[in-house]
Amino acid sequence: MGDGSRNDLSGTVYGPVVQAQQIHGGITFNVQAPPAHGPGSAPDQVPPLTFEFINRSADLSLLDDRLGAPGSGSSRVGFGVLTGLPGIGKTALAQRWAEKARERFPDGQIYVDFAALRGRSGGDVSAAVRQCLTALGVDDAYIPQSLAGRVELFRSKSAERRILVVLDDVNQPAQVSVLVPKGPGSALLVTGSGRLGELAMDGARLLPLEPLDLRSGLGILADRCGERAVAAERAAAERLVELCAGLPKALHVVAARLVTDSGLTMSGLAEELADETRRLAGMSLRGRGEHSVSAVLGLAYRDLPPDAARLYRLLGWLPGRSFDAGTAAVAAGIGTPAAESLLGTLQESSLLDRTPDGRFRFHDLVRLHARERATEEQPAQEQRELTARVATHYLALTALADRAVRADRLRIADLPELLSGASDPFTAENGPPPLEWLDAERANILAVLRQASRHGLHTLVWPLSEAFTVLFLHRRHLGDWKESLELGAASAAEAVVPAAEARLRSLLSRPLMDLGEYDTARTELETAVACADAAGHAALGASVQEFFGRYWDRFDPDRAMDAYRRSIELNIEAREWRGVAIVTYFLGCAQDARGDHTTALETLSTAYKDLMDRADRRMAARAMAAIGAAHEHLGETDEAKRALGEAARTLRKQNASHYEAQALVRLADLTERTGGARTDQGLAAVREQLTRAYEIYADGGSPEADTLRERLDRLRELPGSGAR
Repeated sequence: MGDGSRNDLSGTVYGPVVQAQQIHGGITFNVQAPPAHGPGSAPDQVPPLTFEFINRSADLSLLDDRLGAPGSGSSRVGFGVLTGLPGIGKTALAQRWAEKARERFPDGQIYVDFAALRGRSGGDVSAAVRQCLTALGVDDAYIPQSLAGRVELFRSKSAERRILVVLDDVNQPAQVSVLVPKGPGSALLVTGSGRLGELAMDGARLLPLEPLDLRSGLGILADRCGERAVAAERAAAERLVELCAGLPKALHVVAARLVTDSGLTMSGLAEELADETRRLAGMSLRGRGEHSVSAVLGLAYRDLPPDAARLYRLLGWLPGRSFDAGTAAVAAGIGTPAAESLLGTLQESSLLDRTPDGRFRFHDLVRLHARERATEEQPAQEQRELTARVATHYLALTALADRAVRADRLRIADLPELLSGASDPFTAENGPPPLEWLDAERANILAVLRQASRHGLHTLVWPLSEAFTVLFLHRRHLGDWKESLELGAASAAEAVVPAAEARLRSLLSRPLMDLGEYDTARTELETAVACADAAGHAALGASVQEFFGRYWDRFDPDRAMDAYRRSIELNIEAREWRGVAIVTYFLGCAQDARGDHTTALETLSTAYKDLMDRADRRMAARAMAAIGAAHEHLGETDEAKRALGEAARTLRKQNASHYEAQALVRLADLTERTGGARTDQGLAAVREQLTRAYEIYADGGSPEADTLRERLDRLRELPGSGAR
């Protein structure tokens, strides 16, 4: 399971069939290039502005001053916090300053949206540090599981870089302090609406944003409506700025109304808005000027065509923070072309923002208004129906992505009817890589799982959780993995599908163990065994027993071997021959760990042969590396070197660089320990092995790279190394 290739025992599926519904459209996903790895990586993550930025020159200058002016030669780390009302323009100011200050941060700019992380199991702070490490080129395999380990690595990785870190929509001071970069000349810029004043005690320079002044507010209207229009109705334009309380979002909505309605004057709109403000005084939107914002949104909403107004309301109920036209179509139960047209109408009214990757997103205040309108005007049961449509849509896409990664994985959900009605974007020309899409949609899929679970849509939740786990087998976002499996297992229990419950609880043991929650992992596995026995499926039982073996590997080799032997028996019963070979490999590793090296060598040799017979060269190479370790434990140095060298060469061909590096380091250790590095030829071989391992670790951002670099430096000083 650890590398995504375990438990791929069968294409067989069990459990109830998920009934197909119409799956509208496809997906809109702009696959971005992965970040460059290594010391020269320069992330560029701060989103660009999608509209003309008006004024705030004084605030920009203040940021320059508080975060270290260019050319000042300051070695301190800048730390600034933008605070203010929702909709006042904090994020836009941060984006504009980041764009303006780009040259001051040659090692890149990192962006973390805390609103997208909020509410996740495992902690949004830990997930945020993980994002920063990924941006700095650290591969998932080398990111520590603990928050303390991640923070330590982040400080190490940022120490020799001059970077800007932007944390958007923070609401707790504790989310910030661990993300201050260490490199001299770096800066941390935070936006938030919460009580962040105590960050001043950590050295932050606070910058409370005020509403736009009259001049800046008029600038927005002039930019959208034209200078002449503002000059012709100057008094009315000033009144509109006043009624919008100087909030940029409200002004953009007002300007959109004026642009799209040729018969509407600024004077008429100001008069209407003033009356609307009084009429909507009871509506509650947070912050100063709340009634004015409510009035602006209320007027814009009232002028929408009925079908656009309905879509607006329903999108307020949509789980997740961003969406594409296909998802909007599913939410409303309409076709994608119709949804695209209506989304255009909402965008023209400034009620909906289009992101640089072609997707759509509500401003937080607008989403709140849309949700309030839905609650007031839509039938109560329609939110559950919308959630079911959207969950089915995401289930189809996630299941297709899962199958695109590996077709022959053990699955419980029976989905042929659902998938036969869905177009597969992952097999289309120029379609998105499935893992990239899953990672980009991770927050939305989690939001769908949560909302569907709250609505009791259990027959959708557990299959989506099962399909979703393919992402985490390759990119181990442990908090998200744990939460998604907990939701899925609970839904499988509610739906009384013991096979699904067994599968999900056994999978859940993996993130729990990686998080150090061993007692909980054991409880989940014990429940999984009982459920698998009740389900009566041999292949599933074999999978659960293998998971239990992996658990006992940490504590009791004898019990681990018992579990592996039982898994092999069940795999044979189910005629899952690849499963037999893989579990045999784990059994041999357990025997070697227990000290029974001769038996381990025999078991591992059998596993290697069976894996090669099934053309699974990647797993066969891992078995060969284990064979090398067993020979080493038996004192058979030459055989150990041959096996480790063969394993490393094959793993390189299979692009399994992490395992290749492990084999190379073990081979170098063995050569040095047995005196092989005393010859020029042996020393050259060790240097070559360690250099290749160093390159792998350095490219992946592993802390092991520093250890190997020091070791290589010492080897260069030895006679015969060429460093004379």
